[in-house]
Amino acid sequence: MKILVIRFSSMGDIIYTTPVVRCLKKQLPKAEIHFLTKPAFQYIYENNPYVDKLLFLKPTLFETIKTIKAEHYDYIIDLHNNLRTTLIKLNTRVKSSTYKKQPILKWLSLKFNIKLIKPIHLVERYMEAVSFLGVKNDEQPIDYYIKTDHQLNQLLPASHQNNYIVFIIGATHFTKRMPNEKIISICHQINHPVVLLGGNDVKANGQEIAAKADNVYNACGITTLDESVFLVSEAISVVGFDTGLTHIAEAFDKPIVSIWGGTVPELLGVQPYKVKDALVAEIDLPCRPCSKFGLAECPLGHFKCMNDMPENVIVDFANKV
Repeated sequence: MKILVIRFSSMGDIIYTTPVVRCLKKQLPKAEIHFLTKPAFQYIYENNPYVDKLLFLKPTLFETIKTIKAEHYDYIIDLHNNLRTTLIKLNTRVKSSTYKKQPILKWLSLKFNIKLIKPIHLVERYMEAVSFLGVKNDEQPIDYYIKTDHQLNQLLPASHQNNYIVFIIGATHFTKRMPNEKIISICHQINHPVVLLGGNDVKANGQEIAAKADNVYNACGITTLDESVFLVSEAISVVGFDTGLTHIAEAFDKPIVSIWGGTVPELLGVQPYKVKDALVAEIDLPCRPCSKFGLAECPLGHFKCMNDMPENVIVDFANKV
């Protein structure tokens, strides 16, 4: 049996496909499992032992379809469910099963601020697409395999190499991030060294935070993604926003504080998955959620979802480790 699993983006959505791929390979050991994604996300599956072959989206859909046809798959598992995957399925004529996105219910939930989506995790929704093969959820965490053997003394100063907490301050959109002043205040109250992680887009934020909090080291924009994941794997706990690296942290079963501002976990189904000790930090507001994936600014200007977030809950969780 030869199976192609498709998910093009994004980092968080792809990392939650790993339990599906693992269950396919372990429960159908004679099956050959391939995974199709965008080239930018190949790192998520590069070292994954449950994938026999990685395929990448070509510059044109015609080229991608041609590549798929040449592989002669028995099944396509579509975990993206968009126009491109629909065209792929129509043109390859391979038997397929598709993840159900529930776009209308999500739109209504967001538009009228009513809870129409059951709080079912994205992994479990993905698993429904492979149930026809007799594959069941193994109830294990997500997978992520670090590519290189890194050394803490090459990535962190001596002051931050032991019993440190990672604070992931990056996120794609403004309404997912906490203001610098709030992060500084939280870091002041944490009784451990704090390592800030994020991309170049929050490097300046990290510099400002580190300059005002003595226990903070800023690694934003300095470490590679693989190095950042390694630092997460060695931390005693993780604090982060709704962003890919925070979701990847779940692979290492570290205590996690998942902080949510203008978005809500139940709408996306991406609350911490199979983590023994996790806290979802959020506050109820009539204007929340203001968007599905985040916005460049607070639509009402007050940004209460982050500005009014109680700090003691986050600090107490971090300090109990």
